[in-house]
Amino acid sequence: MGTVERMKPLRFRTIWISDVHLGFRGCSAELLLDFLHSVECETLYLVGDIVDIWSMKRSLYWPQAHNNVVRSLLGKAKHDTRVVFVPGNHDELFRAYEGMEFGNIAIHDEVVHELKDGRRFLVLHGDAFDSVVQCSPWLAKLGSHAYDLLLYCNRWINRVRNRLGLGYWSLAGYLKHKVKNAVNYICDFEEAVAREARERDLDGVVCGHIHRAEIRDVDGVQYLNCGDWVESHTALVERHDGKVELLCWRDVIAAQQSVDSLSGVAVSQA
Repeated sequence: MGTVERMKPLRFRTIWISDVHLGFRGCSAELLLDFLHSVECETLYLVGDIVDIWSMKRSLYWPQAHNNVVRSLLGKAKHDTRVVFVPGNHDELFRAYEGMEFGNIAIHDEVVHELKDGRRFLVLHGDAFDSVVQCSPWLAKLGSHAYDLLLYCNRWINRVRNRLGLGYWSLAGYLKHKVKNAVNYICDFEEAVAREARERDLDGVVCGHIHRAEIRDVDGVQYLNCGDWVESHTALVERHDGKVELLCWRDVIAAQQSVDSLSGVAVSQA
């Protein structure tokens, strides 16, 4: 995967990322590192499952790229970026340090973020609204193993697609959209999280957990999901006017590579 070498830093008021899963073989650390090097913001929210402790308990996996992501986050926290870590279920160990700071990174179970236009959004990982995680932790871990298997199969599928000149395709994402129970689960989760924001008289909610990037209205409440850095490679960004958008880094890279290609053609024809 190429990088956006000549792009000036993209500047935002706020960035939210979640479900990075450092320590897991499916983590796209290099792609995330490219993103972190290409953006600047006033506040960066890490919305849970940044470190996959569940996966590391099964087998220790921590390549240099994962170290580099941590160093990049600490570097941003040291140099004028407010970094807030909201732990998820895969890194719930850090919830014991609520209200503390490590390397200028503040840890909170949840926070309320105010956009530039005055709207207020609840920021939390979202696992508290997942009945599988809350009621059957062993079942959640079984689901995590199944997801690992899907991602392993997905890597081989996309190697073949790449040789055929085809783009990235997500097997797990396809199944989530096609399996009725999965679709119902996603809808129930989104409605439950949005309901919590509504009951607190807030304008919206930012979460992660289900690895499905989304911006949509749920009965008058804005539901925003960061997606993940295993498959979707997405982040939520707040521009300086308060507008929030979903940014897919693969698409940004592809667009820049297309521009570079056209520029190269133009230069060769001059």
